[in-house]
Amino acid sequence: MKKGVIAVIGAGKWGQALHFALNFKQECYITSRTKRDLKNFVDLDFALDCEYLVIAIPAQEIREWLKTNFTFKNQKILVASKGIEASTGAFLNDIYALHVPNENIGFISGPSFAAEVIKGLPCALVINSISKNIYKEFSKFFPNFIKTYYSSDVIGAEIAGAYKNVLAIASGICEGLALGKNAQASLIARGLVEMQRFGMHFGAKESSFLGLSGAGDLFLTANSTMSRNYRVGLGLAENKSLEDILKELGEVAEGVKTAFAIDKLSKENDIYVPIAHEVKLILEGKNPKDSLKDLLNK
Repeated sequence: MKKGVIAVIGAGKWGQALHFALNFKQECYITSRTKRDLKNFVDLDFALDCEYLVIAIPAQEIREWLKTNFTFKNQKILVASKGIEASTGAFLNDIYALHVPNENIGFISGPSFAAEVIKGLPCALVINSISKNIYKEFSKFFPNFIKTYYSSDVIGAEIAGAYKNVLAIASGICEGLALGKNAQASLIARGLVEMQRFGMHFGAKESSFLGLSGAGDLFLTANSTMSRNYRVGLGLAENKSLEDILKELGEVAEGVKTAFAIDKLSKENDIYVPIAHEVKLILEGKNPKDSLKDLLNK
């Protein structure tokens, strides 16, 4: 194993932004399934032999990727993906637990558009792990323009990071229908309550939803066209097909699959999630204006 060496796995926009940031204090390597013209690009075998791994591959691909590619060699891992597995409703920490001990893994959360990180603009992030040592080891790699905090509430951070993408779709729909800022603010505020209710059912701490991982990331993602999920909502409001929206986007919008996962889990656990449910129905073809009427009458 390459002791003290860090590598990012996944070269999408977020992976590239993290690679850029982590290169400030030490050499950071990066890999992806297709070769990229990036500084310190390496093959997967090289990356997997590094002591520290930052994994930034899409949430829906993680189970198969781990099964096919990963062998645990006592690496320390920081997960930079956000989502819930749509096919099973499994949380990412449960999927990783099949391959990595909990004390070796952390999950990054907080408001962080890749486009701003790659410009070196300041932001604050949370490293969530049952092990404070994981926080200490990874936090030393981050540059001065990124302030890191510690939390042990892994499930809270994971649910907040996944749920806010669904709410960003709803917010984009609200904007696309020109419902006004009053409606949008109401939607986001009630969405935060809904996200908190969902998370606390699974043992998350209430405080996590009022900090960077919850409200911070939600306010960012649900208010800007820099958000892929927000742009999905704008497209849905224009009655574009989901297929066309995703084709135009050219990137993964995690909120699409996550909406189905949340709807599945809410039904199985009898959790009231009216906004996420309507987003799921709109993704299936329901008219957004009909969803608006239904939400106002609930």
